[in-house]
Amino acid sequence: MRVVISAGGTGGHIYPALAIIEKIKEMEPNSEFLYIGTHNRMEKDIIPAKGIPFETIEIYGFNRKHILKNINTLKCFMKSIKKCKQLIREFKPDIVVGVGGYVTGPVIYAAKKLGYPTFIHEQNSAPGKANLFLSKYADKIGVSFKTTIKQFPEYKTVFTGNPCSEAALSAPKMDKTKYGLSNNKKLVYIVMGSLGSSKMNELLVKTMNLFQNKDYEILFVTGKDAYETVIQNKFPSNVKVVPYVENQTQMMKNVDIMVTRCGASTLSEVIALKVPSILIPSPYVPDNHQYKNAIDFMKQDAAVLIEEKDLKGDILVRTIDTMIHDEKRLNEMKQNLGSLDSPKSATCIYNTLKEMVK
Repeated sequence: MRVVISAGGTGGHIYPALAIIEKIKEMEPNSEFLYIGTHNRMEKDIIPAKGIPFETIEIYGFNRKHILKNINTLKCFMKSIKKCKQLIREFKPDIVVGVGGYVTGPVIYAAKKLGYPTFIHEQNSAPGKANLFLSKYADKIGVSFKTTIKQFPEYKTVFTGNPCSEAALSAPKMDKTKYGLSNNKKLVYIVMGSLGSSKMNELLVKTMNLFQNKDYEILFVTGKDAYETVIQNKFPSNVKVVPYVENQTQMMKNVDIMVTRCGASTLSEVIALKVPSILIPSPYVPDNHQYKNAIDFMKQDAAVLIEEKDLKGDILVRTIDTMIHDEKRLNEMKQNLGSLDSPKSATCIYNTLKEMVK
């Protein structure tokens, strides 16, 4: 299969795109890819390092505060369409795939105008503006949440789940002692994303002393940038502080409760591994989409939601204490996470693409 694929801006778009690429390679080892990304975002470093042919376009999101800046944005969009048409004609793909971010706009639009089959994937429960725009140009649309189907033309929308979830299932379980943790105690895993993490780290540092003498352990991930500052504080012996956990899904297989942001890729892993969670959505993301993701989980009683503005006093400790000693509640949450699951999501997307190519 020859595939042009595009996704950009954040890991929440890029890593699902990589999961789709890996699945296609697994099923068809001779497949060839062309990745089209932005010239100044994360993908420009991540994709070439993986040996995937990579081309860039200069494209920007629309600016709501400075309307006049959108004149340049429109010029870049039109210029990008022209370049994408040239790249697509030269590559001659079987299909063109968009996995989120404004970079996908000119790619999918150009492919549709040239008559190539097009597929887009939406990771969040509330669709991004790029995918809403592209829904009229995509031949098929994959979504990560069943509730999202109605927000697109239903006749061409399929519930696939998030392709990152399939990789999470196949990851081996990590030995907790690698991080100085006991194999005989329950574990609470606290990890925040990079957006807004400095404020969250301040709040969490103040909270850590309240975990003293608890019968469970805490693994607190600060993020690499904040670690040197955070580690200067004193913490109880049952709280382990680290800058980063490599291969997070391997650690998640040990976790009794996870406290996390609500990015789409992380939530797909929470679903796949059925990890009871306390979700703290970042209020700093476009369209408040993390809060909308968390609401979707809460409605299914698949997670607990605490907004960042409500993280006062010992609310987090009390919530963890209540959950971790209530086996019935934890098991119910795991069962409810199962109702959100699509365990073979990457395979489902591959099968959809294969059918479209035929």
